[in-house]
Amino acid sequence: MGMRVVLAEDSVLLRHGLAALLSEHPDIDEVVEADDHDSLVSAVEQSSPDVVLADIRMPPGHTDEGIRAAERFRTTHPGLGVVVLSQHADAEHALALVAAGSQRRGYLLKERVSDVDQIVDALVTVRRGESVIDPLVVDALMSHRMRFAESPVARLTPREREVLGLIATGASNAGVAAAMHVTSRAVEKHINSIFAKLDLPEGDTHRRVAAVLLYLADTTDIAPTERGRGGGG
Repeated sequence: MGMRVVLAEDSVLLRHGLAALLSEHPDIDEVVEADDHDSLVSAVEQSSPDVVLADIRMPPGHTDEGIRAAERFRTTHPGLGVVVLSQHADAEHALALVAAGSQRRGYLLKERVSDVDQIVDALVTVRRGESVIDPLVVDALMSHRMRFAESPVARLTPREREVLGLIATGASNAGVAAAMHVTSRAVEKHINSIFAKLDLPEGDTHRRVAAVLLYLADTTDIAPTERGRGGGG
């Protein structure tokens, strides 16, 4: 069974074009369009979609309406998958999106809209409860440094930080073990300790993503040119 999608984008040309591409995809049954925060909320209430694809910046404020809508849907529609689109690799928005959990959340750059299969793959991923973060957003996090006054990552031992740093590069448990010249069992023990110290509960299948984002937030910084940009998304 195909997905029902609510597409929220204030650019008429982009919205209509993307809606047409999505409607032709075999995995999509229906696309409902919205052009601002309030119409997005109304569309979700009325059409009960499987997923939302929304610009981060929309009327009325052109700030973080897509993020705020995604946060609202955690309470009103906890099973709803949400993928937000941004014009820029804004690490702070990405972190805000997954602050309450990475399940069913995705963050992609708008340049991906030219590849409808990639967009649909992201929608399918969040629909089944997983998460998607654009690689360029992760690059932005890793390229700069942003520190919080009190970071849970500070609780980790140097060895645990090394493990988490390798995981942040995309290494599997076996890859971490090989890089550190330890057993896979030792890596698993480190990871379990990391999850506990970062207050990531057992049973959350997305703890790995959340842990990496916390690590990147602690070890990266956002350049001033990546903040406060106006314009759509």
